[in-house]
Amino acid sequence: MNQMINNSQKANINLDTTSQTSRPGTEELVPSRYALRIGEIDVLVVSDGVLPLPTEMLGHNAALADRETWLGDMFLSKDACDWALNVVVVRSGAQTILIDAGLGLDPDLNLPKAGQLVRRLESAGIDLGSVTDIVLTHMHMDHVGGLIVGGVKEQLRPDLRIHVAAAEVKFWEAPDFSRVHMPAGFPDALRAAAKRFAEEYRGNLRLFDEEYEVAPGVVVTRTGGHTPGHSIVRLTSGSDRLMFAGDAVFTVGFDHPDWHNGFEHDPEEAARVRVRLLKELAATGELLVATHMPFPSTGHVAVEGDAFRWVPIAWDY
Repeated sequence: MNQMINNSQKANINLDTTSQTSRPGTEELVPSRYALRIGEIDVLVVSDGVLPLPTEMLGHNAALADRETWLGDMFLSKDACDWALNVVVVRSGAQTILIDAGLGLDPDLNLPKAGQLVRRLESAGIDLGSVTDIVLTHMHMDHVGGLIVGGVKEQLRPDLRIHVAAAEVKFWEAPDFSRVHMPAGFPDALRAAAKRFAEEYRGNLRLFDEEYEVAPGVVVTRTGGHTPGHSIVRLTSGSDRLMFAGDAVFTVGFDHPDWHNGFEHDPEEAARVRVRLLKELAATGELLVATHMPFPSTGHVAVEGDAFRWVPIAWDY
């Protein structure tokens, strides 16, 4: 993965490669990547930026007073909040795997704080041409948009393999938005992004039904719920384990796993999937990373009465 993790550095990134102080205008005051190891698998969590959305999206089936109480307890605005956008790069054996591809750029949506993935991969020393595989948790725009930015496809390998559930591709041929609760403009933008992605990358798609091992210790599994083909990715090496849960888990879902997220196409099934995964994570103690958890979105899950508790890791410097 080029300069992602030097073998002698283990999980630590050399500060000389992260500050980039010798190149004016490229440094960032806020960290946007975090490296760790799962046994022999190298992992890099990369921030694609943040997506500002109405807070109603966090639980549109919840009473307004309950939602505002939770937001107040979390010291968040009652009107709008920034959703993190996290992407993961994995190196297992000879394969370099990108899990999801970020939002990309859609000028009609005016989201200037998102779509940062390509330049942040570049600043991490990761060449797009080194990516052998891409795993898509699903085909919402904030997961495929980075692949349809002008000039990106030309940098990718012609033999790139893109792994996605067959049910997901089928769904986006005629997507049903009847049960979502999105801001105006988003359904049309999601339809357009999924259609363009499918057209441009059809020859690279590697479809699976329920589960597929992408690389040693890297297994993608369809969960459904959020979208019919929504999938999670499990990393296993030795006694170490990590789950990338995509959009199955949100911050509010620990306290209120039954609240419906506005982007869920089957809210009831999404809630069942969320509870099942959180119970599994609490039982195994494995690490969790998810798309919309605050960066670097790395931690454990504990049971808290009838709900759950998020336990962030201490950063390893």
